[in-house]
Amino acid sequence: MDEKAWDVNKAAEKIRAIAKSLSLTVTYTKHARERMLERGLIMGDVLYVLKNGFVHLPPQASTRPGYHKYAMECRCPNGGNRAVRVVVIPESEGCFLKIATVMWVDEPETRSGSIIGETDE
Repeated sequence: MDEKAWDVNKAAEKIRAIAKSLSLTVTYTKHARERMLERGLIMGDVLYVLKNGFVHLPPQASTRPGYHKYAMECRCPNGGNRAVRVVVIPESEGCFLKIATVMWVDEPETRSGSIIGETDE
């Protein structure tokens, strides 16, 4: 993977393309699965955000060298009127997306609801 992070526009474009690929492979960290359960969100919600969302925050370096975390956001059908943020680590070469965490955009940042201090990658 390229060591240079994508800017927010390129990241959104690339992640959307990967998410729409028929070759897509998605994995979820234990943390992401727990947050989805806690928030009543399902895999379809996450995929909707990845296919239709936007990246508004700058990327953060992942613990794996050469990879970056991006926060995709949008409203999804199961979210009512709330926007969902999916923190994802893409690998464009293999159409692979790793979901690091899932949260409501309007919830206060906490250890369990933030990409700050994540170690479960």
